[in-house]
Amino acid sequence: MKQLLMQERFFLTIHILSTLFGLAGLLIVLPNPELIINLPPIGQSFFQLSMAGGGVAYIVFGAIAVSLYAYRTLGLVTTLGFMVPSIVLSLSSELLGTSTGFPFGHYQYLNGLGYKIADLVPFTIPLSWFYMGLTCYLLARGGLKVTLASSWVRHVAALAVAAILLTAWDLVLDPAMSQAPFPFWQFQEVGEFFGMPYRNLTGWMGTGLVFMTVAAVLWRGKPIVLSRPLLTLPLLVYLTNFGFGAVITVVALDPKFLLPTLLSVLFGVVPAIALWWTALRPDMPTLEPNSNSPEVADSPMNAIAK
Repeated sequence: MKQLLMQERFFLTIHILSTLFGLAGLLIVLPNPELIINLPPIGQSFFQLSMAGGGVAYIVFGAIAVSLYAYRTLGLVTTLGFMVPSIVLSLSSELLGTSTGFPFGHYQYLNGLGYKIADLVPFTIPLSWFYMGLTCYLLARGGLKVTLASSWVRHVAALAVAAILLTAWDLVLDPAMSQAPFPFWQFQEVGEFFGMPYRNLTGWMGTGLVFMTVAAVLWRGKPIVLSRPLLTLPLLVYLTNFGFGAVITVVALDPKFLLPTLLSVLFGVVPAIALWWTALRPDMPTLEPNSNSPEVADSPMNAIAK
């Protein structure tokens, strides 16, 4: 378990560093081509390689870090119970969206995010839905203290809050990725909300709600205890990915984009931190029924919390 924790922290660190490296490349190096020209040949080759694969690496490292974390804290079956529906359903939604315009509006992916499935959707996109969707759902579930004993209202509330967190991230991600000087996708229609069609936001919330609901059904009956220390990685991942989009949006775009950035802070960053803070402390009772039963006592979540 200790070795798994070290691997998890390693990939989280690489994920954060690749985010910073990507920001430096997009905001400093690319707008100043003289910096590239003055590099030695090996430096230019490295820069070309990093720009070609930087977007892919950033997402893949994030997915690996969250996968290792989920396996360590939730167990394999529970992890797959979220991973499979999130990847399959988000990919289906993206393929439908790039083909028909529903549910996100008419858009297309450009280059920079890796091999495109069916020549439409980069393979990294469903990975990002998975790891960001899981971080949002775990933060919501932990902050609202959802347990086996919780009512269906609390379960539904956790799904709604998680979908809002996920959509709040999109408020800075979409402008940064579609309207910055070096875009990764583009809308093929005039968007009413800072270049984005309103249905893009409803599409994000709807897609997130669908695969999180499927995962919640698959998790039904599983003892999952989410204390504050266990939610630190999800919080760091959420803040890192928010920061990536927010910095590009604020630095590279028109000042009018400060509004969606502030909305993202209000509906995403602030609730995420609040949910982490209100989660159970390790010294608090878990609120799970029959917490001394072998199934609960031997679960990965309780083993780590001890």
